[in-house]
Amino acid sequence: MSELSLFPDIDEKKVCALVVKELKIYKALKVRQQNKMELEKNGVSENIFPKLLEKDKENQLKVLHMERALNKSLDSTERQIIEMKYLSPERQNDINIYMELGLQKTPYYEKKKAAIFQIASSLGMI
Repeated sequence: MSELSLFPDIDEKKVCALVVKELKIYKALKVRQQNKMELEKNGVSENIFPKLLEKDKENQLKVLHMERALNKSLDSTERQIIEMKYLSPERQNDINIYMELGLQKTPYYEKKKAAIFQIASSLGMI
């Protein structure tokens, strides 16, 4: 008897790598967005650094979509795991995260995997 799955024939490692890559880009784009707002607040209309690509609209939408995926599709524990693991300034290892959250090892990894698949699904990656 074959086991039913929500996402059959999907390479979990590829999904994880893609989501982690997008989370890192999101982290940088959030900083970029804050810098842009700071420039506007101080009356500077041009970028103060050289700009090679004009992707402001796409980047703005990426931030908006990622925020929606994080805030609307994840439960609070899943969101905490993703924020601590991939969005905090310091890189944290899994053991420290599940200890800090008071989770056992297996439920932690199940929550982490579910969160990654939820993000991938929310963003239309899978």
